[in-house]
Amino acid sequence: MSARVPPTRQRIPVRVLLAGLFIVVGSAIGWAQPPEPHAEARAAIRACAANESLSARERERTCLFNLVAQPCTQRREGWSNLGSANCYRSELRIWDDLLNENFRALRATLDDDQKAKLREMQLAWISYRDTTCNFYYDKIRGSMAIPMISACLARETARRALLLTVFAQF
Repeated sequence: MSARVPPTRQRIPVRVLLAGLFIVVGSAIGWAQPPEPHAEARAAIRACAANESLSARERERTCLFNLVAQPCTQRREGWSNLGSANCYRSELRIWDDLLNENFRALRATLDDDQKAKLREMQLAWISYRDTTCNFYYDKIRGSMAIPMISACLARETARRALLLTVFAQF
């Protein structure tokens, strides 16, 4: 008779554990992402932003949050802090696309020196926007800061998108 050897514990390699953790965390982060804005939402904001019968200030008051984010926060999926933040992030995506289009259109009308100044101006604005919006967390330090930061990013991006259309008129 041979002596019975106790089973050895198999060690799970660290890379396997890390890969599993990455999959779980990555999935959770994916769930937190806002849904892609509907074509109707994109069209509504674009039409409002292009409405030349409104001044830039009136476009901001009329177009910002009223067409996408606020109606979303009134539905069940927008009631939580994360849900509300996702409503604002959806609107942010639309305004960010519009801002990038307006930036490219404006840039196409400029000489090389003006293009360099435009780039410098935009980089300074991005720093301003991010510092300003992230201050909500510095001040509040709670979960309520999440939708407030998202709303701030959407608001500042919308304002910038509209401002770039004003520059393009000159």
